[in-house]
Amino acid sequence: MELDYHKIGLKAGLEIHQQLDTRTKLFCKCPTMLRDKKESTYSFKRYLRASKSEMGEVDEAALEEAKYSRTFIYKGYDSTCLVENDEQPPGELNQEAVEIALEVALLLNMNPADEVHTMRKIVIDGSNTCGFQRTALVATDGGIETEEGFVGVDSLCLEEDAASKIETEGDAVVYSLDRLGIPLVEIGTAPDIRTAEQARKVAEQLGMILRSTGKVKRGLGTIRQDINISIARGARVEIKGVQNLRQIGEIVKNEVVRQLKLIELKEELKRRGAKVERQIEDLSNIFANTSSKVIKKAGGKVFGVCLRGFAGIPGTELQPGRRFGSELADFASKFGAGLMHTDELPAYGISDAEVERLKSTFNATEADCVVIVAAERERAEPALNAVLRRAEGAMREIPKETRRALLNGSSAYMRPLPGAARMYPETDVPPVEIDEQRLKYIKSKLPETFEHRKARYKKKFGLNDELADKISRNPNFSLFERVMDSYEHIPATLVVRTLTDTLAELMQEEIEVEKLEDQHFLDMFKLLSANAFGKEAVPDILKFLANQPELSVEKAIEEIGLRVDMEEVKRLIEGIVNSKKDFVREKGARAVGPLMGVVMKELRGKVDGKVINKILEEKVKEVL
Repeated sequence: MELDYHKIGLKAGLEIHQQLDTRTKLFCKCPTMLRDKKESTYSFKRYLRASKSEMGEVDEAALEEAKYSRTFIYKGYDSTCLVENDEQPPGELNQEAVEIALEVALLLNMNPADEVHTMRKIVIDGSNTCGFQRTALVATDGGIETEEGFVGVDSLCLEEDAASKIETEGDAVVYSLDRLGIPLVEIGTAPDIRTAEQARKVAEQLGMILRSTGKVKRGLGTIRQDINISIARGARVEIKGVQNLRQIGEIVKNEVVRQLKLIELKEELKRRGAKVERQIEDLSNIFANTSSKVIKKAGGKVFGVCLRGFAGIPGTELQPGRRFGSELADFASKFGAGLMHTDELPAYGISDAEVERLKSTFNATEADCVVIVAAERERAEPALNAVLRRAEGAMREIPKETRRALLNGSSAYMRPLPGAARMYPETDVPPVEIDEQRLKYIKSKLPETFEHRKARYKKKFGLNDELADKISRNPNFSLFERVMDSYEHIPATLVVRTLTDTLAELMQEEIEVEKLEDQHFLDMFKLLSANAFGKEAVPDILKFLANQPELSVEKAIEEIGLRVDMEEVKRLIEGIVNSKKDFVREKGARAVGPLMGVVMKELRGKVDGKVINKILEEKVKEVL
């Protein structure tokens, strides 16, 4: 679907969460390393509840989470302490983390605060043992320039990372404490982004600025993007947990499409005169002799409601792989209940006769939709009430909510959008004064700007304006410098195109290039400089390593079949030249060009073209 974002009125903003590579955590002396979950040495349980802020209000998102009545299990290690357990007050703000946050703020042309005060942000989904996340505002009012215009950066906060979720065991959610407390910066842009493509480019540019400090963690999970999206007739929606930059544009587009289709659904439901009846019926007797394994697993307990005028609506696709019925199921699943509806039945072992009895119970017509859940009453009723609220909302407005990013670029409901009531002061952590002398010192050590780097690359490596600009703004610029400083005979243009165009092409093929480590590239270019293979094989080698990153470059070359004996190469070229002696004598030295094409058909990717050309020239001279 082609979208006119200007006409639709798209507004988007990003929140970038980047772990800092500090020696210790934000409020204690524990190391910032992740552990093998099997190494956990102890565990404990917690139950969290929603509490009032200093304004006497309870945040709506916290209230929603409290309804689920979950148990949280935390796994600790010999590298975690009582602060992570919430059994000891936090220490002072990590000054190394403050320093890095100020450096990032200055790179983004922001205004640092005179004093950094720590706040508590209520979060009771279990990701923090204490029921809140500690966060501190460091700077405001900055921005970056993009091809599509200026994008403001409203805030930069220093905060502790959350515990990582391991698994769900029935009503309990299991978390690991190794990640809890790792310092990270949260960069929030203004809603100045106007297209899906611009959103991706802004994320890439912010990521590059963060990496230019050399003081942030690298690898999967160390940087996460949240995207705030709204359209003119829709609502602001926050999509959390985007880890793949490639997906940002797709996620923005899919959310715009979802809201446009929800607007169409609202108008269709209004035209039909649809309504939602609050009566929840016990339907267990209908399924007393059912063949449905889903219902049998729930002990035969089934409850349901009727959505008048909703026939066909749950089957309406909103995003790839996601229908309106998926939206309703998101709400039911929060209470541990699976959802089914008559638009998709008979299915799941439910018979035609059972479906007819369902409809009969509610006097449902062909225009209506019956929704059921198989669960005990204490689960089923809150699940169905949540489904009813979502169905009622579909007739009124696009809901403001927080959603989680899915691997296919779609998203699923998480909770309502949080409000101002979630924040209140942290009295256990003293404020940190930011004086001019400290800022002056940090400014004197800032990394170079894009423009300076571009000019340096043009002068030092002989790059043209386009390539110098491309690599200076690319997150792999530091890797480019390492390669060029290590292997002087490698053409700079080849390295630039590999780290930009080649990787982009592999991403379009859905190759997981994020699994490639810097060492893969360094080893590959080392072997290329030693003429172990031809530059034409670079994409194939990277593709192979992305699929099997645990293997070495040498092994990749061997597996692909690029390993060659140079004596055999010389014999091959000599044989081709000897078979074309008449042609060589007729054309003289000009025979090298045509014969080069013949030889490359045999050796492309196995031997560098310059090496082949040199040998070919020698063999042609011998004949002449």
